[in-house]
This record gives sequence, structure tokens and C-alpha cells, in this order.
Amino acid sequence: MNEKQFTGKVAFVTGATSGIGHACALAFAAAGANVVCVGRKAEALKNVEQEIRELGVEALTIQADLSREQQAEHAIQNAIEVFGGIDVLVNAAGHISSGTIENTSLAAWDEMMNVNVRASFQLMQNALPSLIERRGNIVNVSSVTGLRAFPGVLAYCVSKAALDQLTRCASLELAAKGVRVNAVNPGVVVTEIHKRGGMSDEAYAAFLEHSKTTHPLGRTGRPEEIASLVLYLASDQAAWITGATYSIDGGRAQTCAR
Repeated sequence: MNEKQFTGKVAFVTGATSGIGHACALAFAAAGANVVCVGRKAEALKNVEQEIRELGVEALTIQADLSREQQAEHAIQNAIEVFGGIDVLVNAAGHISSGTIENTSLAAWDEMMNVNVRASFQLMQNALPSLIERRGNIVNVSSVTGLRAFPGVLAYCVSKAALDQLTRCASLELAAKGVRVNAVNPGVVVTEIHKRGGMSDEAYAAFLEHSKTTHPLGRTGRPEEIASLVLYLASDQAAWITGATYSIDGGRAQTCAR
């Protein structure tokens, strides 16, 4: 793979201040792309902007809550105004919280769907004119929970299954226009998402330790590993891949729930 194969391209990455989104932003920058970084925390955005510019490319940081329609729309407009267009849209922003069919509130359900599905749908729709013009592509960051059912995270599982189906449906509708749409489905990756969703440091440490036994390869994933697959799917090497939901989970999707 050409190290600078995204030179002159523009990558729009949500959730760019932490975890998988942050790793994706840096990976695209290292590959020569100018990067639009969207996140909610101003200080974290300043840090990622500096990291990207140190790689010799331009960064545009946008502070936004993507569950708010106007902010999501403005983010796309801002990116196009500054860089002239978007070549790759990476929907990496995500939200998780615990809950079962018995105790998940409608508010918690709506928050999950708004962040994990609705925001991605809106960004895809808003970015489409530019993506079609530039024959770009979309990579959605889904989860193993989109492919398999797991207890205790019902709304999260449903939201990721919906994101996978959004990926497949959009890929069919956009194929004739030269826009590819794919998703990656990670297993447990060491990020901040679970702690942001309410898990304590102690519980998260125990969860990561347990995850070594639930993933056949015997360990959790690293954000950089997911970013490498995202970069591949966005590249010309994947020019004949669309509508795919790629497992990258240490074998987790092949196991029974436990």
C-alpha cells in the first residue's frame, strides 16, 4: 500500500478526539490526507489538530454534538467550505450504555439511536453531493454487536445492527454513482467509550481482563488495528468492495455468548 496514497484527499472523521476515531484521523493524516476532525471536547480537538499538523497535512477541527441536526449539517458545510469537498467519510463517533429489554428507558434508547444511527445517516446524506462528485466513499464504525446479540446492551446492539443495514442499503443505492459504503465491526477495543457510558475504572479493568477469554485470539484490540482496516476499505486497494461489514474482533463473532 502506498504510504501517501491519500495525498490531496480530504477525510472527514467523527469521534476524532479519542479511541478508534482518533486513530483513524492520525492514520489518514499519515497517509497524506487533510483531515476534518469532529468531536465534542475543545481541548481534545486542539491536541489532535496539533498531532495531525505535525504529520505535515492540514487539520480542520469542528466542535459539535452530532445528535443535533443543525450542528451535524454545519460540520459538513464547514468542511466543504474549507477544503472544497470530502473524499472519505468515517462515522466513528459512538455511544454505549447498559440496559435490557426490561429496563432500557425510551430516553436511553433515543440517545443511542440518535448518536449511533441517526447522526451517521444525516452525515452520509449531507456529504453525498460531494462524495458523488469526487467518487469518494464511506466507512462506518459498527461493532461485533451489530452481527451478534449480547445481553445487557440491547439498545447498543440494535443501533449497530441498524448501522450495518444502513451500510448495506446505501451501498446498493450509491454503487452506480461510484460511491462505496462499508463498515467495520470491532470486538472489544481499548478506548474510553465504556467509561463514558458509565462503567467505573474498576469494572472496566475487569471487563478487559474477562475479554481475553471471550476473544479466541486471547486479547483485546487496539484502535490502530481498526484504523488500518478503515484505511484499507477507503483506499483504491478496496475499489471492488462495497456493502461489506468486516469483522475485526479477534474471532469474537465466531463464539457463543458468554
